[in-house]
Amino acid sequence: MTEPAIQIEHLSKRYRLGTTTGIARLLRRTACLDALRDVSFDVRRGEVMGVIGRNGAGKSTLLKILARITPPSDGRITLRGRVASLLEVGTGFHPELSGLENIYLNGSILGMVRREIRRKLDQIIEFSGVERFLDTPVKRYSSGMRVRLAFAVAAHLDPEILLIDEVLSVGDASFQQRCLGKMRDVAGREGRTVLFVSHNMAAVTTLCDRVVCLANSQIAALGDPETAIASYLSGQATANEADLRYVEQREGNGDAIYTRARLLNEHDQPLSHLPMGRAMTIELRFETRPDTVLNDPCFGISICNSVGQPLLRLISRETHGQLPPARAGGLVRLHIERLDLLPGNYYLTLGLSNLGQQLDLLKDAIKFEVVPRAVYPTGKVVAPGHGYVMFAPCHWSTDYAKAA
Repeated sequence: MTEPAIQIEHLSKRYRLGTTTGIARLLRRTACLDALRDVSFDVRRGEVMGVIGRNGAGKSTLLKILARITPPSDGRITLRGRVASLLEVGTGFHPELSGLENIYLNGSILGMVRREIRRKLDQIIEFSGVERFLDTPVKRYSSGMRVRLAFAVAAHLDPEILLIDEVLSVGDASFQQRCLGKMRDVAGREGRTVLFVSHNMAAVTTLCDRVVCLANSQIAALGDPETAIASYLSGQATANEADLRYVEQREGNGDAIYTRARLLNEHDQPLSHLPMGRAMTIELRFETRPDTVLNDPCFGISICNSVGQPLLRLISRETHGQLPPARAGGLVRLHIERLDLLPGNYYLTLGLSNLGQQLDLLKDAIKFEVVPRAVYPTGKVVAPGHGYVMFAPCHWSTDYAKAA
């Protein structure tokens, strides 16, 4: 029997919260946070293994241990083959160097010799789509350009094992499809192994052979994509409030971050289940760094379905106009007068920017459920599975005589 490409045995990672020194360390224990607890599974050669779970479940910690960025507290990992990882946008890139220079730099970090990089150079450049900007310093690249170049390097430099985090969400839709196609080629025709962390359940379903679902730092489910995703969705408790301060998996420069999200009904009471067609208020708290002033804050909320597809996007600058400057954080509320969604589970993605610069971006920040209600004059209750939009203003008329 062929040995697995990745072997994970009783893996745990514990972070110490706060610091204690000298006598203080002897007098009291320091609180600890378990990012992973006794995780064990294998990944076969040539397999695409998906890793899913809520923010804070331990997905990124797992990949950082596999990429040898951080050591485990307990347990053992065995990697049979050369590893390339794409865990953060532009990891291993030097901002002052050009795109071309960074291809060689990043390839060297991944363990490739100059001859190997030169042999693959044309393919990397063509795939990345940044040929016009190869002589431009990477610091002038957009986040999408950086991730395109980083993925192109990682995918074309012949790693036996490829670790991919959620960074593909930065690229545009067409590039995401190219990345997914490349990962299929890497695993299928080229026989290499891919570990793919994502919140995009549609991508996980189509790409992965098996999926491991993490919850509360442990394995909640492991098996075919349909089974694991069902466990992921059923295991998420619908809540009317979420503490966002300690969520690790977020994008943006961190000058301001969301700290709490709360859902309220039409009477300004806590909401976890929303009847079809009712009003909802989304209340967001945020805080800024001490010396940061948001001269032109822009808040964005996307409502997504259970496989990560955005159904509705509301941006404060587009729907309201410019908001007042913010100097120390505060509270912002979005009131939706009528949410016409069919029964099902939905998730909020939260964005915060200032003067066009991304400060914070949180996917699946909070979940809510839309429940059935008789909204039509017929009294019929629409069942789930008939799409997503509940109702559009309409009027029927007849003139049967013209059809005769």
